[in-house]
Amino acid sequence: MAIQFGTFVPQGWRLDLIEIADPIEKYEAMTRVAQAVDKLERYDSIWVYDHFHTVPRIEQEAVFEAWTITAALARDTQRVKVGQMVTCIGYRNPALAAKIASTVDVLSHGRLYCGIGAGWYEHEWRAYGFGFPETRDRMRAFREATQIMVKMWTEETPTFEGNYFHIRGPINEPRGIQKPYPSLWIGGGGEQVTLKLVAQYGNAANFGGSPETFRQKCAILREHCVQVGRSYDTIIKSTNVNILLLKPGANREEATRAVRATYGWSMDDLERNMIVGEPAYVVERLAALRDAGADYFITYFPRIAYDHEPLYIFAEQVAPHL
Repeated sequence: MAIQFGTFVPQGWRLDLIEIADPIEKYEAMTRVAQAVDKLERYDSIWVYDHFHTVPRIEQEAVFEAWTITAALARDTQRVKVGQMVTCIGYRNPALAAKIASTVDVLSHGRLYCGIGAGWYEHEWRAYGFGFPETRDRMRAFREATQIMVKMWTEETPTFEGNYFHIRGPINEPRGIQKPYPSLWIGGGGEQVTLKLVAQYGNAANFGGSPETFRQKCAILREHCVQVGRSYDTIIKSTNVNILLLKPGANREEATRAVRATYGWSMDDLERNMIVGEPAYVVERLAALRDAGADYFITYFPRIAYDHEPLYIFAEQVAPHL
């Protein structure tokens, strides 16, 4: 499978619109990035996060809601796929989530990547009144939700009776453009639930970690594929990579100052959370993940709302070498 690339747009979650005061201009800064990516054939997709409260610290700061902007960005662009990394099942009834996704698949003319996951950000769960179930319950609910969404997309009068959710013949028309259902990206590296769901239903997996960890997750996914009679090679193995590109000869401290100031990070903090370096170094780091099994990279560039240049540097000096 050829290596493909997507990138996150700045939506506020990572404090990446904090220097823009006007909320309309915040949105326009986000969509300008999407439209720039749309014109760069090297990128297959743009992505948004499904979160409400900022990281790495919680601020009274804009974070645009994921599915609203998925729909808007799909109409703001013409070519790129638009995805969420990933929709938190705990925030929306899964039947409704499937209905929303079906609608967006149609309005985007089949350009939807529907990302789903079990969720983890306890602060926003509790703040929005969703509680925060134990991991076991979140994963069991996630399994049921995935099954319901697939049924909503593939059956005329679906039914499901679970311990966490049920549906009793909901009508979901139109069910989307892509067949048999919108491209389903399942996020997380859980070996007993998440990766098995990928093998059963997913068009793509998304998990992270070191090359060694990535290789291990791929091996487990392959085992699940054998058990359910699915071809492992038909599944995209994606990972998210945070990248701060440096120009050759740049002063490292000076070139990273603005990013570190935004997050209150030391240089060590920055290097723990991002790949920091010149294009050749980024190629080296991503090649290790490619060799471990990754065939789709979703990039995040800090400060991309204010400077689009990293999009072009990556497309011209990194991606061609992978």
